[in-house]
Amino acid sequence: MHYRELGDSGVEVSEVGFGAWTVGTDWWGDRSEEEGIEMVRHAFDRGITLFDTGDVYGHGRSEELVGEALAEVRDEVTIGTKVGYDFYNNPQAGHGELPKVMDAEYLHTAVERSLERLDTDHVDLLQLHNANVDEVDEDLLEALDELRESGKVEAIGWALGPSIGWLAEGDAAIENEFDAIQVVFNLFEQVPGQHFIETIEELDADTSLIPRVPHSSGLLNEQVTPETELGEGDHRGFRPDEWYDTGWEKVDKLRFLERDGERTMGQATIQWLLAHDAVASVTPTFRTAADIDEWAAAPETPPLSDGEGERVADLYDRDFDIERDDGMTGFRSSVEGADLDAVGAKYAGD
Repeated sequence: MHYRELGDSGVEVSEVGFGAWTVGTDWWGDRSEEEGIEMVRHAFDRGITLFDTGDVYGHGRSEELVGEALAEVRDEVTIGTKVGYDFYNNPQAGHGELPKVMDAEYLHTAVERSLERLDTDHVDLLQLHNANVDEVDEDLLEALDELRESGKVEAIGWALGPSIGWLAEGDAAIENEFDAIQVVFNLFEQVPGQHFIETIEELDADTSLIPRVPHSSGLLNEQVTPETELGEGDHRGFRPDEWYDTGWEKVDKLRFLERDGERTMGQATIQWLLAHDAVASVTPTFRTAADIDEWAAAPETPPLSDGEGERVADLYDRDFDIERDDGMTGFRSSVEGADLDAVGAKYAGD
């Protein structure tokens, strides 16, 4: 495993991180709490030190399990969490999005409750969870500074979503000197990740990217194939058939990234992301110990060559020579598409 810094915060993260949204929830398949704890500890044993959770995952249960799993190695790991969804006063309705509260008072309260569940006196990375750009005002930014000055938070980030079209939010995070942006970013879904890299370079900013969904929800690691039957509650079952059909055709066009005995497709997709200097850590969705073993080893596999990178860019620019619509209607945007129009973003995805 290799390690990088989040911005200029001094917070170190492993190049492959553990997204703990799979722990304490059933949105990515059912597993027991004991299995979740075992996965977290197994990831640490494989060199992973960034563990990213959120207070809304399992309505606090993910944080509790992460805190329990890492209690004995707390000083050796980087714990990130997210706040903003008010699950305290609102019941969860299936996979629906809960109401958000983005104000200074709620932020302080939510952080205190997260610290209690994580059983720690600080979080290394605190992220605003899917905040819209107009929700982050001067009072909220001041509250984030207060939390850092108090020592309860080391670095601040902005987790974008729930889908991928949040350009205004990422740009605001960079302009306001956030340490990290968490964003959907992979070989199939390159906007807005590539846009943020350009913004970081133009502004000479220190903001780091933390790509999530690097395997495009199971396509690029081939955990979802034409024969796959998704389990009950698995959120990927809500995607249209056209999205999968298109994705499988794209995977076949990327077979040149595999190197027999040296690099799997799942590892190559992580190496492609790590080739970007702005990327600090990649957080795959681990479901098994075998996933951890394979993807935690990705930084040790051969990096993509210049030629391979150029072939990827060419395929993406040509939309992989696939004319079929993927069934996704397009980006979501908190500013009614003005951010997308400004950069000419046309790619549809989620």
